[in-house]
Amino acid sequence: MRRRRSGSATPIVLLGIGAVAGVFAGTFGVGGGILMVPLLLAFAGMDQRRASATSLLAIVPTSLVGCVGYLFGEGVDVLAAALVTPGAIAGALLGTALLRRLPLRVLTWAFVAVLLLVALRTALLVPERGADVEYDALTIGGLVLLGLVMGVASGLFGIGGGAIAVPAFVAVFGMSDLLAKGTSLLVMLPTALSGSVRNVRAALVDWRAGSIVGVAATLASLPGVAIAHLLPPRVASILFALLLVASAAQLAVRELRRR
Repeated sequence: MRRRRSGSATPIVLLGIGAVAGVFAGTFGVGGGILMVPLLLAFAGMDQRRASATSLLAIVPTSLVGCVGYLFGEGVDVLAAALVTPGAIAGALLGTALLRRLPLRVLTWAFVAVLLLVALRTALLVPERGADVEYDALTIGGLVLLGLVMGVASGLFGIGGGAIAVPAFVAVFGMSDLLAKGTSLLVMLPTALSGSVRNVRAALVDWRAGSIVGVAATLASLPGVAIAHLLPPRVASILFALLLVASAAQLAVRELRRR
């Protein structure tokens, strides 16, 4: 089957990708890249490298608006975000450097592995609404390290890092699920921005697709935030895990067929 060129996706298709990813981003506190990247691969004809870079650009406005939405709910842990952000920015720069060098096949299977691991951890979580972080030296060091891991994943896979940050905030640092989602989106803003600057310089970004997807995702993120407040924590965790598994399966099947 002939491969579709990345610039050939219609605006309607790109708007649909952005809308679906935006609702996903707002509901689960991720940038939307976990869903956006597979959709760009499947329906916009991009390869893994360009899809990751384009997704990361679209995440910038999406995370900003989604974070504002959570500020009116349970809020955002600004201190946790401040501790995570420096490592996330440094990690994003490292991840985007690796993005230009690793083979596409390695990138694809690594992304599938990340999706499945996060899905497994998320399915086992039972978040507690209203819980906060208790800060000590170990917690501070852990948040800085989390930022580095989140940043590398963001730059390498174009996922914003929220899929790693939200489960970690809840399972390791004891945040409530809503507070974890809002904090994750705040951290994603500088992370996605720093990674996107490097991707733009490397000419990896599809500006047309990124702009259309980004606008749609941004508008759709606020309804996603509203859905997050309506869903019980356990239901939200299970839905998140199922979506991750579906995305991983789609990518794996596509890669096996291509080979």
